Amino acid sequence: MSSRLRSNPCNELFKQQKNPKAMKHYTRRGPKDPMVYSNRAACYTKLGALPKALKDAEKCIELDPSFSKRYTRKGAIQFFMKEYDRALETYQEGLKHDPNNQELMDGVRRCVEHINKTNKGEISPEELKERQASAPSDPEIQSIFTDPLMRQVLIDFQENPKAVQDHLKNPQVTHKIQKLVSAGIVQMK
Repeated sequence: MSSRLRSNPCNELFKQQKNPKAMKHYTRRGPKDPMVYSNRAACYTKLGALPKALKDAEKCIELDPSFSKRYTRKGAIQFFMKEYDRALETYQEGLKHDPNNQELMDGVRRCVEHINKTNKGEISPEELKERQASAPSDPEIQSIFTDPLMRQVLIDFQENPKAVQDHLKNPQVTHKIQKLVSAGIVQMK
């Protein structure tokens, strides 16, 4: 029996929005099937269990990195989690596999819009507080704050605005600053 035929009961449950039952069926399927993880990630997303959805989306990509739908799913989950910089990276990675995929291009556009709003200080105070509260648990942000060069860059941002342009010529510094902007820690107006 083909994988497609075996997936029909799971997919029917999913279409009927019986997500907990669909998840149980998907979980019983083979652990090497990327579609199991993709569809289960969709179920978790609909149930609001975004960290579990993200974990399944990542496993799905690990098993089959060539299928663009997996990147749209992971990017959407990251976007819902307000991890716009990570979602942007995911959508861009997907475009490497499928350069003309409209969903991926739309995802990039949405992420860039949100990142630009953060850059301009155009997000609500509640969203800013939410991002700032979750930022310290992000390992990448932790490493930025422990990096001596980045500490100096952040000091220069406050004390020596002319040095900012020199720092931003370094692509690694620019990437790290963008991460801090996306997290709501740094605002550039």
